[in-house]
Amino acid sequence: MTAPRRTRPTVVIVGAGASGTLVALHLARTAGGRSTGVDVVLVDPADRWGRGPSFGTLDDQHLLNVPAAGMSALPQDPAHFVAWRTREDPEHGSDPGTFARRRQYARYLDETLTETYQGPPGEFASLRHHRTRAVALRRTPSGVVVATADGRELAADAVVVATGLPAAGHIWAPDALTDSAFFVPDPWAPGALDVVRRDRSGPGDVLLVGTGLTAVDVTLSLTDVGSRDDRVVRAISRHGRLPRRHASELKLAAIPDVSDWGDDLASILDAAARHLASVRRDSGDWRPGADGLRFQVSTLWGRLSEADKRAFVADHAGAWNVLRHRMAPSSAALIGGLRQAGRLVLGTGSVLGAEPLPDGGLRVRVSTGSTSEGGGSTSEGTGSTSEGGGEASYDVGWVVNCTGPRADIRTLGDPFLDDLLRPRGGAALAEVATAGMGLRTQGGRLVDSEGRADAPVWTLGALRRGELWESTAVPEIRSHALAVATSVLDAVAPQPRRLADGRLVSGHHPAARPRDPLGLPLSTTAEAAAAYNAGLERLMRLQDNVEVPLREAVAHDPDFALGHATLALLGHEAGADADVQASLEVARRAVSKRGDERERSLVDVVGQRVRDVRHKGARALMNHLATHPRDILAVSAAVPTIAFSGVTDVQQEAWDLVEGLAPAYGDHWWYISLLAFTRQDQGRFEEAGLLAESALSCEPSSGHAVHALTHVMYETGQHEGGRVWLDHWVAESGRSASHRAHFSWHAALHELALGDTEAVRRRYYSQLAPPTVTGVRALIDSGSLLWRWRMTMSEAAPPVQPVLDAVDIALLERPETPFVALHAALALAGAEEHQRLAALAQHCRNSPEAAVRTAVATVCDALLAAGEQRWTDAIALLDDVLPVLVQVGGSAAQREVVEETLLFCLVSAGQAERASALLDARLDRRAYPLDQRRRANLTVTVG
Repeated sequence: MTAPRRTRPTVVIVGAGASGTLVALHLARTAGGRSTGVDVVLVDPADRWGRGPSFGTLDDQHLLNVPAAGMSALPQDPAHFVAWRTREDPEHGSDPGTFARRRQYARYLDETLTETYQGPPGEFASLRHHRTRAVALRRTPSGVVVATADGRELAADAVVVATGLPAAGHIWAPDALTDSAFFVPDPWAPGALDVVRRDRSGPGDVLLVGTGLTAVDVTLSLTDVGSRDDRVVRAISRHGRLPRRHASELKLAAIPDVSDWGDDLASILDAAARHLASVRRDSGDWRPGADGLRFQVSTLWGRLSEADKRAFVADHAGAWNVLRHRMAPSSAALIGGLRQAGRLVLGTGSVLGAEPLPDGGLRVRVSTGSTSEGGGSTSEGTGSTSEGGGEASYDVGWVVNCTGPRADIRTLGDPFLDDLLRPRGGAALAEVATAGMGLRTQGGRLVDSEGRADAPVWTLGALRRGELWESTAVPEIRSHALAVATSVLDAVAPQPRRLADGRLVSGHHPAARPRDPLGLPLSTTAEAAAAYNAGLERLMRLQDNVEVPLREAVAHDPDFALGHATLALLGHEAGADADVQASLEVARRAVSKRGDERERSLVDVVGQRVRDVRHKGARALMNHLATHPRDILAVSAAVPTIAFSGVTDVQQEAWDLVEGLAPAYGDHWWYISLLAFTRQDQGRFEEAGLLAESALSCEPSSGHAVHALTHVMYETGQHEGGRVWLDHWVAESGRSASHRAHFSWHAALHELALGDTEAVRRRYYSQLAPPTVTGVRALIDSGSLLWRWRMTMSEAAPPVQPVLDAVDIALLERPETPFVALHAALALAGAEEHQRLAALAQHCRNSPEAAVRTAVATVCDALLAAGEQRWTDAIALLDDVLPVLVQVGGSAAQREVVEETLLFCLVSAGQAERASALLDARLDRRAYPLDQRRRANLTVTVG
């Protein structure tokens, strides 16, 4: 039976488990965002989608082995699953650290997919589900045709192979065992464990072969309340180890910089061991190191030769699985109780033979102390219990295979995969990857046996394990699903290219021009574009020396207008080493000769920013973004997360700007990083943390995401963990970070909060004191830290005068922005430069900027009053200014220095009750050991 004539692109997805469901979800969402029509067809015999072997279990004891925070179906909305659970169970569902039931996650996927196609994206996408198996695929002149087991032929423009994890492997089992009715070859087959649980005949014990996560789930199923109370589960494997347990509390992944780890297995293993040891030494736990390493595994895997990959699979995969795959804490507690009660016994060994017992069950002969078990890889942990070398026999009622899926897809006997690998006309549609662990692709698109990737067939998940190694967990699959959906739609329903201008560039149509990292065309040569893009990528990551590749770009093409304009903007607003006026003039001349409307607009924006950063330039920038929201440079200038002037100092306007960019960026890591910073600014710390972690999982060097996380950890009282994690990031992925002083300032705040004066002192002199830090960064970070130190600690702070000497006098006496003016006032107060502080106050009162004229001028007056020990006057002025201090810009952590000043004045004035109330309010928000000590001292004084 042939499908009717198609009027819009059709995409067939083979498999409706988690991978297929996520692809279908993102096809609809992406098509809706593009207003592009697409028909999606799921082919899977399952009655509902989202189940598959991973989530099809009906046992509520089977939990996810990733916390709820990491299980969102949407990379751009990492709190989506947590929000869904909260709606389901408002009392218990909001904890992002919960390990939810697997069957609940299947329902989440089902409902999310259903709601998507019933919602606005459904106007552009349709969904059908054929409950049958795909058995073959062939190419046609117009696309592909999928043949199904029930005789259908489904014509499609593209196919996505999402068959998920392969079948369980049991090649290790002798014939006498596989032929027995008391052998369970696949515990995930529907109803496979029911008869085992109910059986009361023969020996009661059960032998599990394999001790990974599958064995954990099977053990919990066979030993619950409804099972035989006297049943003993014996589990054996090569090493007799159970998986490790997850930490009881969520911890941030410590992602390493792997750029210098080499490209051979020995070097990489050695570097990985050093990384894990370092993280454990600094944080007291190896888990953040393993979690961080996970994000770099695909990069490292891609460097290895085929021989090294095979060696890793043979000799080291088990050790990695020990670290990577862990039990939920509650499952670990149950398993520990079973072991203590003698109902779960671990051992090392492999099955040698089996024979039936007269009354049912099997006598299984095992070689104990064996080092080889065969079969697929298992998720094993530490804590082995050896029964000694030699052989042993166990009389058991059942043997359950828990060794996991088959590694080599060529041995599955799956007709559809076999058809993909079958040569036709000299070439097969697909080629296996390393050791048969899936298929070779180019970015998810199948590579045929002759190395071409021109068939409209994609894959993801378990079938990319051979080329990525880490590809079977939801955090990886959801990103792959979005990438595949985007790639498929680009191929079958490409967006029309709007011409930027009507002229030819270098003899080619503008559509053929090089593109920037977000796909915008560049009027320059390919060599200049490559260098320019390298600079933009450094800017997006908040890395230093952005101007170096930009200068290389204009050297390749002296008439590259955007290259010169970018140098001018960075020189003016970020202090980059550039001749601002000269670069701007060259940009203007160049863009008049060669440039599209966006490039001409951006050059004009840069010119206006240079002339008037606060007013006309801001309006021009906003107008430009309204037309060109994907302009990286313009967005960076408008919403810098670590800077001293953006497009606005009004919080709500900045928030609206960032959130309004969502349709233009989707889940791009850079935008997610900016959104994370916005969310923490809004006090939505949990969501901000999830967004930042999501961004870092895609780009570990994202300075914006790190900055958001540092604020989250400070505002939520995670001071020790925050300091350790931040120091690790700066030493690893942040080695090239710009604004390193600001990250050091954040770490110093954690140390101040902990009351560790000596740690703050060491950090200040090694990382923040001039001449290490100079200019406006010294004023904002070093100067404010010293004032806060003076306000909060009993030990004397270092002198402020070296900071003043390292700052341009104009920043101290004639600051242009409220934020810089506030910090100039704090630095002058710290140095007891009262006359200069009074002059600054007068300058502020004469400013055309309202926030400078009111809020900053009031702070200046309060600091002058405090300097003269007029505590009551200082308190009154600070009380007036605190409610409107947000107008000066910056973050809550930066503005908190004014609240610290108020606390100091209250204590100095003897107003202990008001100081106690203020400290109580702060302690209600977060843990703060220093505040706790200060509060206790006030209580003693009052008493």
